[in-house]
Order: sequence, then structure tokens, then C-alpha cells
Amino acid sequence: MTKNRLPSENGNGAVRQPVLRAGWVAAGLGLSSLVSATAAVDEVSFNRDVLPILAEHCYACHGPDKAGRKGGLQINVREEAVAKRKSGEHVILPGRAAESLLVARVVTDDADEIMPPPESGERLTERQVEILRKWIDAGARYEPHWAFMPPQRMAPPAVADAAHPVDRFIRERLRQEGIAPAPEADRSTLIRRVSLDLTGLPPSREEVEAFVNDPRPDAYGHLVDRLLTSVHYGEKWARWWLDLAHYGDSDGIRLDSLRPHAWRYRQWVVDSLNDDLPFDQFTIQQLAGDQMANATESQRMGTGFLRNTISDRQTGNADPALGRVRMVVNRTSTVGAVWMGLTMECAECHDHKFDPISQKEFFELYAFFNSAEEANINAPLPGELEAHLPAKKIYDEQRAALLAPLKDRLDSLQAEWEKKMLFTELNPGLEPAWMRAYELFVTGWGRGKGEGQFEGMMIVKTPPAERTPEQQERLQDYFIKSGAVVAPEVFKDLKLADVSKQLDSLARKVPPLTRAQAMADLPQKRDTWIHMRGDFRRPGDFVKPGTPEVLPALHKTGAEPTRLDLAQWLVSPEHPLTSRVTVNRLWQELFGAGLVATSENVGMRGERPTHPELLDWLATEFPASGWSVKQMLRLMVTSETYRQSSDARPDLAERDPENKLLARQVKLRLSAEGVRDTALATGGLLDRTVGGPSVRPAQPESVIKENPRNKWKVEAGSGRYRRGLYTFIQRLAPFAQFSNFDLPGTATSCARRGRSNTPLQALNLLNDPTFVEAASGLAGRVWNEVKGDDADRLEHAFLLALARRPTNDESSRLISLLKQQTALYDKDAEAARELSPEVFPGTTAAESAAWVTVASVLLNLHEFFHRE
Repeated sequence: MTKNRLPSENGNGAVRQPVLRAGWVAAGLGLSSLVSATAAVDEVSFNRDVLPILAEHCYACHGPDKAGRKGGLQINVREEAVAKRKSGEHVILPGRAAESLLVARVVTDDADEIMPPPESGERLTERQVEILRKWIDAGARYEPHWAFMPPQRMAPPAVADAAHPVDRFIRERLRQEGIAPAPEADRSTLIRRVSLDLTGLPPSREEVEAFVNDPRPDAYGHLVDRLLTSVHYGEKWARWWLDLAHYGDSDGIRLDSLRPHAWRYRQWVVDSLNDDLPFDQFTIQQLAGDQMANATESQRMGTGFLRNTISDRQTGNADPALGRVRMVVNRTSTVGAVWMGLTMECAECHDHKFDPISQKEFFELYAFFNSAEEANINAPLPGELEAHLPAKKIYDEQRAALLAPLKDRLDSLQAEWEKKMLFTELNPGLEPAWMRAYELFVTGWGRGKGEGQFEGMMIVKTPPAERTPEQQERLQDYFIKSGAVVAPEVFKDLKLADVSKQLDSLARKVPPLTRAQAMADLPQKRDTWIHMRGDFRRPGDFVKPGTPEVLPALHKTGAEPTRLDLAQWLVSPEHPLTSRVTVNRLWQELFGAGLVATSENVGMRGERPTHPELLDWLATEFPASGWSVKQMLRLMVTSETYRQSSDARPDLAERDPENKLLARQVKLRLSAEGVRDTALATGGLLDRTVGGPSVRPAQPESVIKENPRNKWKVEAGSGRYRRGLYTFIQRLAPFAQFSNFDLPGTATSCARRGRSNTPLQALNLLNDPTFVEAASGLAGRVWNEVKGDDADRLEHAFLLALARRPTNDESSRLISLLKQQTALYDKDAEAARELSPEVFPGTTAAESAAWVTVASVLLNLHEFFHRE
């Protein structure tokens, strides 16, 4: 199978273009396409002007897809496109558009000759024809796709009114367009904006007033530094990363079994971000922490990233071989999406239709993960080890004494059992003996469904001589419990049922250690073959671990490349994608859209960068900063571009409706978690405890009843008010309020959340018990924390909810509402008690309920659940 290579010029100027797949639609090229529509035709760029025409109108029939290619003509590769045809003519004759069949066919009126044919699409416009003519006359030069070219660092333009490097790129573009930037937002808006963006939580009234009144010229810089060192920074940005990792607390298929230790990976992400673990190490530890020299517990925990796949750990009709393959496919696709911004999954069944990735290359990447097996490791929390070790020592001594008289007969019986029931081969498919072993460990050692299976599978696949003492002990314990099938009379004679009960009793006295999901290499590597049409039962060519040839070469450290080599390749200086993709997504979180709007896809079908020079500058600055995510965020949020007002610009309504030129900031609705966190924080209810297992906050009974198998037991006490990051993600029945506010699915990686605006969201904010409680909490704070009149209390409410004081009109209207509601509740005491069971000190039930209503109005304002 031929590899798809980056283009390179040969001696006569010929360029080989990476494969551009049929059907690529260039409609979403971003602002660059708008510019090209008005630029002079003699300023032709292949990527900007020519490629969209060829991809949309020509590649379907004359692109890389051999099966669909007509007339043997391939236009996506220059050598093929300019070659002389058997007729002696040239489809493209560089330097001579008038003698090129391509031009003749797109301008003819002959229905039998015109290209594209009438039934396959509209004919080219006069401008498109002129672009092709100019391009061919200029030599028909092809270019590689921008994302596969190394980032080119250029000095920020010299701009009179900008000193910050980001602003110099943005302002220069605005200057060219004749557009002035928006003024800076007021300080109240700035502190709320940057607090929500960096920590996901609103500022307190004290923080707002301190910043608004801070006379220092670098007051904003001090604010940013304080927020970046907050423990809540890691929580906010962990949610960003967990979307990419498609984290979940359950399996996501069939019975949707729970994953009791998934949260340890989430906590690893929070801690790593708070510590500003360099992104290259952040990458390496998640993909290959277990392969690092003298790997620490934390480094191994990082590989929990690879455990976020959908899985079916049930027995019966399940096909374990298929389930494992689907998990490896998902890991392969996820790595391609997260670090390279490519739709690798499109190449699982056939060569990619758009990007230069062959099916063979997909399975070369797949091979890195094919021999990685799921494993759970001890990851004790503080204090656990001190309690566990002495008790475990006593257990080991008592266990040895209990089994010593039986050792010889047990060893003989166990060897016979293993031979008959477990071992066939390391990849046994669906053989009955293997299915027996698969079922054997589903409930292994009382550790809960799933965990025992993963560990048991590893034990079964490890040759007896290579098992650790712990593995040997666990297998023997299971044999004592269930191995009577081999020799029931002997088991009865040895009274092993009683022995098993005694072992269980001893084990219960040992305080358990918290576990973490991780990965480990199989003792014996699996071979990898291409799956013909994506079917693993139809093996094609044998492949070894490798990377797409369109990208720089991978350097291996041993005889065969490892996951560690792959991870290091992704963050190597010559890799063109990882840094670009990551800084683009950081930018997206702060500005609502990436410099490449399709942050999930920078390949052929993705949009072009709106500011390519700025993107490349950031992409080179990221590794130069030591791969510091905090430093990159600080760079972005301290720019004047970030600090601009987000007020609408009528002068740009038609010219730049999507704000791609960044002449202002944008209003962004908070994430599903952010909406709830902000409401709880404003109401004084938020439990700010960092870390720990997932929790199940309150939600409607009707929702809970929809998933009776895995019961949603509402958390007691303040745990029900934990941050949204810690809400249990039941994949097949996610938390209803989050789903209502666009929580993404967790089957695959998500690089860009949607932001909808629906009536259900309004009903949620008005009626959901959590938001009613938050309104009640805000009303209580207002009444208890301010001893002045209603106007003073209303001012306090605004500062808590919106980080600003009310206008005179807002104050007047809400005080009128307060009086109106008080009068209404005076007439309906039952309604008052229902809305506000707690009567605030010194008030009547009607006054308390009226304040809860006013507080609810504030929590339902567009300004409240949006970041201005």
C-alpha cells in the first residue's frame, strides 16, 4: 500500500501533493474565503483559492478514491494531473492554461464535454474559471495542507497602538480592514469574566470591590496571577480536558456498569493542571506513563486517559474479542482527535476520503495500543497505607499458616484446573475455555463487577512463572472458592469451603487501598493486522506500530516503537499538529471560537485559520514556554483583545457577524456545570471541597426512575452541592440538568461543546429545585449580610450575582417587584411557605418569599448565566 507523503519539489519543480479526498467541501473556510472573494484574481493561492474549487467540483470523480475514479484521471496529485494523456493532451499544462483540458472542459457549452457534468453539480463561476487560469499560467503549483506544514514563527507586526504580541497580530488585521477595536470592558465585567474563565466560579463581592478600587496600573495582572494559583483553576480546566478524554463513571453500554475508581483519573487531571505539569509531560504520562523509567504511581495513574472507552464487561451474548477491538479502535481515534485534531476514525474501514491517512496507517497507530491492557493499580489516599500495611502483614502470616498444611495438594489441583479451564492461548477468541475464564473474573475477589475482570484477565494472560505474588494469591483464592469443578471429592475432603470462609474473614480485617484505573503492557505482544472493511475477523496485511507518513518520522528507542515513543513523537519539536491544536482549543475557551473554528478537525475538511500567523506564533510560543498551559492562558487573558467589551457592534453586523476579526469580545453562555456552579456559589450553597469520588446531586424523581438498574442515590448533606465537575456521569442516563445545557456525549472525544438556547433551559432555571434553593440562599444572604434598606440589599444582591451595582432603573423596577410580591404572598401564606420554608430573621413569611422571587429573577437574567 502506497504511503501518502508531504509534497516535495524535485529537480524540475514537480510537487507531490498529499492525498486530498473526494467530496471535500470548502464552504467553511472562514474569513479567508471572504477575503479571497474580493481579492484580485492575479493573487492566487493554491490552498486558499484553488483547492476549494478542485475539492468541491473535481475530486469526487478524479480524486484519491480509486473505486470511484473515472477515466483513470487523478487531479489531487500533481504528477498525475500534469502528465501527458494517451491522446497527447494535458489536463493541466503548467504555464499554459489555454492548452489545458481542465480549462477547456469547465468553459465548454457541450453537454457531453462540460465538467463537472450537469448531473453532478453546478458549473464553475466566471471567477472560479479565472482563478484556475491564473493558477495554471503561474505554473500550477500545488501546496501541502497548512496543518501538515511546520508552524512558521514570525515577529508580531509593529503596530502603533499595541504592545502585547497577541494584540499586534489582531490589530494589524483590523487596521487592514479599516476596523477599530472595541474599548476595554469595565473592571466589574473584567473580574467576573476572567474569574469565570480561569476558575469557573464568580468573584465574591469583596474581590470585586478590591479589584475595582485597586489603583495599581498592573492590578489586572495581579488578579490573573491570583486566579491561576487558585485550587479551583484546575477544576475549571479539568472539565475542558475531560471532554476531550470523554470521561465517564460507567461503561456506557448494555447494563452501563459503574466504574468506582474512574474518579482517580479526574483527580489526576485536576492536580496536574493545578501543578502546571508541562503539557509534554501531561501528554506522555496519559499515553505511556506506565512505560516511563521507574514509573511512579502518579505517572501510571495518568494512563487512566486510555480507560475512558465505552466497554461491555457483561457475559452471556457479549463478544469479548469484539469488545476489546472496539476499545482499541476508540483509543486510536481519540489520540488522533485530541492531539492531532484529525478524524482518524474515518480511516478504520478504508483510506481516509479527505486527509492523507491510509487504512494501513490507521492500524499502524492502532498497533501501539493493541498490546496495552487494562489494569487497576493501588493508589492509596493519604493515611490509607499506614493503616493497611500492618494489617496486611498480619493477614499474610495468618493466611500462610492456614494454607501451609494444604500447600502440596492445592498446588497440584490448581495446576490441573488452570490447564483444563484457563489456558488455550493468549488470544483465544471465543473458545469455551476462554469464555469460562472471562466469566470467572467478572466478580473477582469481591472488588465489584468490572475491577475483578480487568485484573483477572491480566492474571490469566500472564504465564504462571511471571505472575507477581499478589496475582498468584488472588488466583489461588479464587481457585479455593470455585475450583471444586476439577475434583469435588478432594475439595470436600480438604474442607476448602470452610477455608475460603476463613480467608474471607481474614481479608475483611485489612483496610482496603483505594485503586485507580491504569494501563499495562501484555507480557506477550499481540500481532496487528489491517481489519478488512473494519471487520477484525477478516485480517488483511500484517502491520507494525507506526505513524502517518504525511507527518514527521517517529524515532524509536528500541527494536519496535512503543507508546512512549508515540507520546514523545506527538510533543516533539518537529510535529506540526499538537501545539497548534492545543493552543487553538485554549483560545476557543476564552473567545468562544478557535482561530480555527473547527477545533475538532484541522484536516482538509476543517476551516482555515482566521489569523494563521497568530496561530503559528502561539504554537511556537507554547513549547518555548516550557509547555506551560498556565503561561499560555495568562498570555491570552492579559491581551487587550481578551479585555475588550463584548457589546454588539452594529457597524460589524453584516461585515463580520461571527466576530472572526475579533474586534470585540463575545458573550458566552456558561457550560452546563458552570450554570449550576455559579448559581450555587451565588446562593452561598456551593461545597468547594476539591477532589474525591463522584457525587449524585438531587434531580427530579421522574428522571431517577428512568434508570432503576443503577440507582441514583442523592448525596446527603453538602455533598449534593459539590461542583459540577464531580457529578457522577452515568453514561446512559446523564444528569438531566447538564444534558439540558448541552453536556456532550461521552462515547467519543468532544473538542467543541454546543451552546443551545431552549425553553427547557428557562424552565430549568426557574423551577429546578437546585435553582430554587440557590435563589433562597441568595435571598438569605441578602437579608442576613446587609442591615440597610431594600435598596442596599438589592445592591448587595447585584454585586453577588452580577459583580456590579444596579442601575437606577433596575433598582426601581425590582423594588416595585419586591413590594408587589410581598402583597401577593400576604394573601397566600401557603404559597409563601412553599417557596420560602425558612423565614429570614426580622421578616414575615411574605417578605421572605418576595425576596426569594427577586433573587430568582437575578439568577434568571441573561447576564447571570452568560460570561460577558
